[in-house]
Amino acid sequence: MSSPARSFQRKKICRFCSEKSTIDFKDIASLKGFLTERGKIIPRRLSGNCARHQRHLAAAIKQGRNVAFFAFSEEK
Repeated sequence: MSSPARSFQRKKICRFCSEKSTIDFKDIASLKGFLTERGKIIPRRLSGNCARHQRHLAAAIKQGRNVAFFAFSEEK
């Protein structure tokens, strides 16, 4: 039996570390990229963020939800 071909996937790098940018809950355009269409926060393994920036990102999105920049959930 032949083994299936393995595909190599490049390690994702943290956007905030590489660009030296800060996470602000008022920056709706950049934070929307880390939300699904249902309004859920994209996990770290998919977004490629480091643990520190993923924590800051989640806190900023939750803060934006409380100020009504983002919806808590989307309609089905």
